[in-house]
Amino acid sequence: MSSTAATSPTPPTPSTTSTPPGTPGQPAPASRPSALNISRTTATAARALRQLRHDPRTIALMVLVPCVMLVLLRYVFDGSPGTFDSIGASLLGIFPLITMFLVTSIATLRERTSGTLERLLAMPLGKGDLIAGYALAFGAIAVVQSLLATGIAVWLLGLDVTGSPWLLLLVALLDALLGTALGLFVSAFAASEFQAVQFMPAVIFPQLLLCGLFTPRSDMHPVLEAISDVLPMSYAVDAMNEVLKHTDMTTVFVRDVLIVAGSALLVLGLGAATLRRRTP
Repeated sequence: MSSTAATSPTPPTPSTTSTPPGTPGQPAPASRPSALNISRTTATAARALRQLRHDPRTIALMVLVPCVMLVLLRYVFDGSPGTFDSIGASLLGIFPLITMFLVTSIATLRERTSGTLERLLAMPLGKGDLIAGYALAFGAIAVVQSLLATGIAVWLLGLDVTGSPWLLLLVALLDALLGTALGLFVSAFAASEFQAVQFMPAVIFPQLLLCGLFTPRSDMHPVLEAISDVLPMSYAVDAMNEVLKHTDMTTVFVRDVLIVAGSALLVLGLGAATLRRRTP
């Protein structure tokens, strides 16, 4: 009698196809937010303001330094008050821009080097929300800074302007916001706080020399004049000069203000596009 060999059941062949994401037992990958969200942006701004509240030295640097510089400038030209009237308004916009650039670039870089930025971006928070939140927080400081600096320049130091002081305030505020946007943008390319400060000669000093503060832009070399035409600080100085010379809002003033505001928005967009999670 032939014996039939008992065969053991063949083990199932493991499937080589991967389980599609989203099926039970496998979590779907989290998708990044694709658009700005007001609640996420305001929450980011509130967190940044809470951090600034515990750093009084930074607040003093942003709010008080432009005011102190204006007071020093006024009494440097104590014997010729007309000189202060001619350049004081321009510097009223330049000082906040420089201050906000320095503070914002260093503060944002500190967020990356400490790992805070990486933890924030691991949450359902888009880069646009983060940049807009920081811009909103530093913009609130810029409002206080511009109000204080404009009030001191006009009502305490006697800055003589033909137009409305509120137009001076508007330009000073836009300049501070532009400095904030530039600081957020360049912080993506710095690996340390020292490198962030090193960007100032490359980003701020050329604009300072070519903005028309020291000499009219029309008197410059044609090449330098053409370069100054694409620098936002040039239009900030032009807008301040329009307030000095005209009682009413002119079309040139409106053009200059729109260019400064548009430049700030453009740089903020570039800052969101180049934002990285960590410092290399």
